[in-house]
Amino acid sequence: MTPFREIAHGLRFPEGPVALPDGDVLVVEIEAGTLARVKKAGHVEVVAVLGGGPNGVAIGPDGAAYVCNNGGFEWHRGPDGVRPVMQAKDYSGGRIERVDLATGAVNVLYTETRDGPLKGPNDLVFDAHGGFWFTDLGKARPRELDRGGVYYALPDGSFIEEVIQPMLTPNGIGLSPDGGTLYVAETQTARVFAFEIEAPGRVRKDKWPAPYGGRLLAGVGGFRHFDSLAIDSAGNVCVATLIEGGITVVPAVAGKVQFLPLPDRYTTNLCFGGLDMRTAFVTLSMSGRLVAIDWPRPGLGLHWVEPRP
Repeated sequence: MTPFREIAHGLRFPEGPVALPDGDVLVVEIEAGTLARVKKAGHVEVVAVLGGGPNGVAIGPDGAAYVCNNGGFEWHRGPDGVRPVMQAKDYSGGRIERVDLATGAVNVLYTETRDGPLKGPNDLVFDAHGGFWFTDLGKARPRELDRGGVYYALPDGSFIEEVIQPMLTPNGIGLSPDGGTLYVAETQTARVFAFEIEAPGRVRKDKWPAPYGGRLLAGVGGFRHFDSLAIDSAGNVCVATLIEGGITVVPAVAGKVQFLPLPDRYTTNLCFGGLDMRTAFVTLSMSGRLVAIDWPRPGLGLHWVEPRP
């Protein structure tokens, strides 16, 4: 088992960690419908109540938090904790929200595109131009599963566009160190795809039979599903992995895929922070914990987030 340190416990299905310059870590609690700040000593403070299912978080150019809200899940409770199972009966619609971290004020930026409504926005990443890419995984119902996609939007609410569609449960999303490649992880297929970026909000799509026009970077066997991801300074795509819980480390170029096991079947997300960016903060969602792992190399810094001094 991979060594780790527990930072906080008792969280209600945490996701979307963001390491802040002061040493705190933002997380969402999907089951509780909140955005929270985990202090360095482990104390948890609620920043905002969003409702629905806040899922992924990123800091924008204005210093606000931008949240992918999936609209809400139904939940199953068992001896190992809680896990999502399908669209909530009181599903409130997918949306992108902006949260003022100083006041907790919440504004809804997007609920739809010209191609249709957002169903289950999941994860997002800002680029150097100030726009953001995000995935919409869709929602599952007893006899239906939405086909998801990848979108690009501006943080002032003025522009949103569908870029890649359809995909099967697109989840984690990230950018290469040079900003020229977009990585997308699919949950149910346990695959990572790479798309070359031609301009902000535009990718080059390879011809059929390339899935969705993307290059297949990795696909793993076994009983694993992929969730959200982060990139380290060597360009490795580090993917939180479900069922066989842990982190799958995928080289951006030829190399061996590694797996770091963790004791939670819903290891859902990670981010890098701490001194020298050598700490991976990981959400163990089923058991409600935020933990820290010493990473063998620095993580990649995110646009619009100052590194910790």
